[in-house]
Amino acid sequence: MTITQHPWWKNAVVYQIYPTSFQDSNNDGIGDLRGIIQRLDYIQSLGVDVIWVCPMYESPQVDMGYDISNYESVHAPYGTVEDMEELVAQVHDRGMRIILDLVVNHTSDQHAWFKESRSSKSNPKRDWYIWKPAKYVNGQRKPPNNWRSNFGGSAWQWDDTTEEYYLHLFCPEQPDLNWDNEEARWAIYESAMLFWLEKGVDGFRVDTVNMYSKPPGLPDAPITDPSAEWQEAGLVYCNGPRMNEYLSEMNAILSRYDAMTVGECPFTADSSTVLEYVGASNKRLNMVFQFDVVDTGQGKVFKYQTEPFAYKLQDLKDAIARTQALLDGTDAWTSSFVENHDQARSVSRFGDDSPEWRERSGKMLSLLFASLSGTLFVYQGQEIGMVNMPEEWSIDEYKDVDSSNYYNMVAERSGNNAIELAKAKASLQHLSRDHARTPMQWDASRNGGFTDDSVQPWMRVNTSTTEINVTQQTKSKDSVLAFWRHMLQFRKEHADVLVHGTFELVDRQNEKVMSFVKHGKSRSALVVCNFSATDSEFPCVGMNGKTDLLLSNVLDVSGGDRLRPWEGRVYTLR
Repeated sequence: MTITQHPWWKNAVVYQIYPTSFQDSNNDGIGDLRGIIQRLDYIQSLGVDVIWVCPMYESPQVDMGYDISNYESVHAPYGTVEDMEELVAQVHDRGMRIILDLVVNHTSDQHAWFKESRSSKSNPKRDWYIWKPAKYVNGQRKPPNNWRSNFGGSAWQWDDTTEEYYLHLFCPEQPDLNWDNEEARWAIYESAMLFWLEKGVDGFRVDTVNMYSKPPGLPDAPITDPSAEWQEAGLVYCNGPRMNEYLSEMNAILSRYDAMTVGECPFTADSSTVLEYVGASNKRLNMVFQFDVVDTGQGKVFKYQTEPFAYKLQDLKDAIARTQALLDGTDAWTSSFVENHDQARSVSRFGDDSPEWRERSGKMLSLLFASLSGTLFVYQGQEIGMVNMPEEWSIDEYKDVDSSNYYNMVAERSGNNAIELAKAKASLQHLSRDHARTPMQWDASRNGGFTDDSVQPWMRVNTSTTEINVTQQTKSKDSVLAFWRHMLQFRKEHADVLVHGTFELVDRQNEKVMSFVKHGKSRSALVVCNFSATDSEFPCVGMNGKTDLLLSNVLDVSGGDRLRPWEGRVYTLR
């Protein structure tokens, strides 16, 4: 099967860029669009097809750009609309494509729409957001329901001017738009989608794609945290009754531009709901990010309410199997990813970031996730095996609102108990979003080549840049970077099996080795990965017929019956 028989985005590898941490071109300590332009040749050299630029829109930056105050303008420290136009043109000149973040569940409270909406109850844009009167319990004013914001606290903010609450599923500075208002929806399409599609953008990663339709009556969430007034409500407010209608409406516009869409789809364990979104015949979304893999090992009530490595390998196997199963007997499409701007570094979470094994485990994770079906997404720094911030860094180095809110909550609930705070810090050191947001490590200098060494970067550069950086790895044929380049080429050469094949998990009970078969139309491949720092027996299952070793992340692989620590192999099954 040739790649021309598939939509362009199916065979694509997407490279995600977090602008503020990628490359600073003017030495103000903040990454920018011209910095991305400077690094396009490097990005192209990886063998990727698409770049995804995280929010670069005008924003107060309360939630790192996911609080947008103007969809049609660029955050000034990043550059201008003209810089974006040049970035689009230069990406296209190199034969690649570019997608942007589409953040339309909410805006910033500084957006002109919300300023009008909150100015009075009679304002024409009042109904563009979700406003509700208070309820009173024993004479005390309370929010309309018990929903907890994704960042802690009530999901409702009282507004003194109009004396009502507005809904914010994230920060109070991120009020939710009212998608039930048709006028608001079409304003969103015009400002956030068409403005950039007309400038040549090739699609969107759609933020919180299943939150637009809220349930009628906005009912209370079940009590899962008895000690708190506000409750986790994702299963209540996600996947509402009009989601399919809204996504079909969006797709009617996007399809005119052959635009790619990948939706962020949390709180959606039911595969039938996912299929409603991504079945090709339904014409809604091309694919979504399911959270099964990256949620592995997280806490149930609060994601940070856990211990490092609080999972078994079977949990990761099952999570991968669920996301891959989306393709079985359907016209749907899926995605493969293990890192993004909201996740800690995969080598530190699922590999071994000790000096002895971090390179090999980074290569093994590359082999694993590049062997999964669907569109592959790689996050900046993943290709060189960047790791989490050092354990000895203080909590003051954590900049993300999600991290600080959780740490402060633990401090308040425990009365600043040192043991509880140490547990919170350990969990953040393992799972925090901050780890993905430290500046890109280009060389071994103090600021990693991200900005001049005389400049104070917006966030501290990980000290691992002295050993993990692009410059050093470019010189080595045995580096994580070299392996990623080889793996992406290997994936394309075997696209019929690795990109489009169906997934069969084998030897599920094995506590050290993950094994699976990828079935193509005319051939199959076996992938085995040793998730341990010790030698492991080669699994017997899955070896039907003769096999040829195609790839390993260990240079002197013998193809024998023992897997070295953190070794991964790909075989063809004949």
